[in-house]
Amino acid sequence: MQILPLKASYKKILSRNNLVGKFDKQKKLFGINPQHPSLRTEKLLPRHLNIYSFRIDRKWRAIFIVTEDYEAEIIDINLHYG
Repeated sequence: MQILPLKASYKKILSRNNLVGKFDKQKKLFGINPQHPSLRTEKLLPRHLNIYSFRIDRKWRAIFIVTEDYEAEIIDINLHYG
């Protein structure tokens, strides 16, 4: 599964928090295997909304949905325990 291009606001979050390299690494893993153990991909609650997250690092998560074309669209990047 591939990740659609990020919106400018998410690129700014990554840049501002020195996460660009980490995100790129995780994005590559996600493209190979969305369930790779280091991503810790999970379906969020409430489950019927079909919203997922994967780990960028220990603090940061990328929140995404899966499009009809089976692509991941990032809808938020945030602190996991913020």
